[in-house]
Amino acid sequence: MRRLMIPALCLAALTAACDGDSVRISSTHTDNPDAKGALKVVETLQCPRTMGSLTRKGSASAEGTICTYAGPRGAEVSLHLVKLDGAPAADVLKAFEDRLSTSLPQAVAQLRAAADKGAADAAAAAAKDAATTADRASVRAPGVDIQAEGDDATVRMPGLHIESRGDEASVRIGGFHIDSSDGEGSANIEVSQDGDNVSVQAHQDAAEIRTSAGRGATRASWILTDNRPSEAGWRLVGYEARGPAGGPIVVATVRSRDRDRGSVFEDAKDLVALNVGE
Repeated sequence: MRRLMIPALCLAALTAACDGDSVRISSTHTDNPDAKGALKVVETLQCPRTMGSLTRKGSASAEGTICTYAGPRGAEVSLHLVKLDGAPAADVLKAFEDRLSTSLPQAVAQLRAAADKGAADAAAAAAKDAATTADRASVRAPGVDIQAEGDDATVRMPGLHIESRGDEASVRIGGFHIDSSDGEGSANIEVSQDGDNVSVQAHQDAAEIRTSAGRGATRASWILTDNRPSEAGWRLVGYEARGPAGGPIVVATVRSRDRDRGSVFEDAKDLVALNVGE
């Protein structure tokens, strides 16, 4: 049986004094704090002239609900205050995601094609399993189930599930899940623990990283990257969003010509934290 190869993928967490021209904040604390601290109910944005590598462009617009910033190498950051009006925060963030995705159409197409191929391959593998009459190795013991045939293998133990099909592998350990394909240069990682979720989908030049925290309040981030610059030179887009349950939420959107998150995303995150808290 071919040795199982799982690529290591390291995911880094996405982690000012105001001048006289800043838009000030009006807020009250939520009465539903979670373990990470209470987030504030924001009525207008606080937009300092500078935040790290970012410099504000003009004054706040739309009655203090939008501020725009310029960053290194033409990076763009927009800070938005969004009322939910009863809508799920996920739906509001999906609209931001859809708009930002138009800046990296090649990455979207590549990841979508990889996902479609993965679904087709899974269906073909299931059909092959149903039709095969070949001999298989089988080991069963209390709490252990090992099935092997040629280059394919399945291992099931308490808290552990491994499937290998040629160059493709799937590993599940508790709330940790990795799918990889050495031949296709792709990997999918999902981690879920105590209401916190991290998802990474990578295929060749493109990658998508998504994080969220549960417990009522909105704490979410999304990043789409591409090694190949778009026609406008963009290599990375994404957002950082936070807000109390029921909103409003503060969303910082980012477009950058650098594929690495670097200081721009950290500074965008600091703008969000300045307004609603950690």
